[in-house]
Amino acid sequence: MKIELNLPAHPQTLIQLGELLRKPDLNLGDVSQLIEKDLSLAAAVMNTITSPLYGLKGRVQSVQQAVTFLGTREISAIAYETGLRSSFPQVPELHALWERARMRGLLMGRMAQALSMEAWSAHTAGLFEECGKAVLYSNAGEQYLPILRSARTDGALIQIEQDTFGIDHAELGARLCESWGLPDGTVNSVRHHVMVNFTHRLPPVSHRYVCVLSTLADTLMTAPDELEAVVSKVAPQAMMDQTSLLRSLHKVKDKIDDALADA
Repeated sequence: MKIELNLPAHPQTLIQLGELLRKPDLNLGDVSQLIEKDLSLAAAVMNTITSPLYGLKGRVQSVQQAVTFLGTREISAIAYETGLRSSFPQVPELHALWERARMRGLLMGRMAQALSMEAWSAHTAGLFEECGKAVLYSNAGEQYLPILRSARTDGALIQIEQDTFGIDHAELGARLCESWGLPDGTVNSVRHHVMVNFTHRLPPVSHRYVCVLSTLADTLMTAPDELEAVVSKVAPQAMMDQTSLLRSLHKVKDKIDDALADA
């Protein structure tokens, strides 16, 4: 049964933030001022950065200080995470989805940064990877929730979604990324992440490194013992050095694990 699915509008503050990020002469003060003008967003950002994942608890008293410590990429990602979550129903059924999104975004963004690759596309891909599930829930919650709970894997889930709604959450997430003006690397990774996670074969798209980081983040979060095997499969397809990739992965994961352990 196909139903009409509505995508949430791109929040105005995030549109302005995206415009700022594209400026070659961007400065930290511009980002701080924009976020501070949106009181609800500023409050959410300040609440988010107290997480041990960011290591800033007790060190920041303002958005400007947070931007100074974290830099524009991570603080902008926090803003996008906040804007994304606020665009959907605030219900317990979606809580685990957003927590996974935060961790996946951090892993992908910091891995890209460690590899001297463009990190914004990677971080936002991690944040938006499962947002299509929130789209389906917000449009057809009573029908979708049992499906979401019963599917054992995302591979099984997208097949049921296609049979039921005529579209799956990966495609919906990619369309939301497109409507919000996110980079091609983000869109491609979100659209193909389920297939890549299950087959470890990269699609013939641009910015394939984002797809690589997506499936490696998924492996770190769900089956870390398989990391080296997955790296050996996907890295050559994107012409990425396996040794450097593994070193960066472990370094980033260890830092995040240490932060959580200290908390």
